[in-house]
Amino acid sequence: MGTEKSKIPYSQREQGYREKALKLFPWVCGRCAREFSGKRLSELTVHHKDHNHDNNPEDGSNWELLCLYCHDNEHSRYTDNQYFAEATPGSDKGPQTTFKGLAGLGDLLKNRTE
Repeated sequence: MGTEKSKIPYSQREQGYREKALKLFPWVCGRCAREFSGKRLSELTVHHKDHNHDNNPEDGSNWELLCLYCHDNEHSRYTDNQYFAEATPGSDKGPQTTFKGLAGLGDLLKNRTE
């Protein structure tokens, strides 16, 4: 059986933890360090570190404030990591290249200084 918290519509839960997070943390993106205020404060989002939107401890330990761009990037990286973790050897998933674009750079730079 679900908890009472899960019966509350997502938009209301989101508004509740967003208000709490904005009181707890400085209005700065935790990744790019941009500061927000006024109308631009709406561009600052609450990110759940464990990606579980039902995990909302009162102390905010599962939250971080991220700008829209960094938040989107974080979720893209999380999705990519899940995709590659599911790849099995020999499948068509996952990186297939073995090319190392900067493999000989150290030797080239060493030769230039000698």
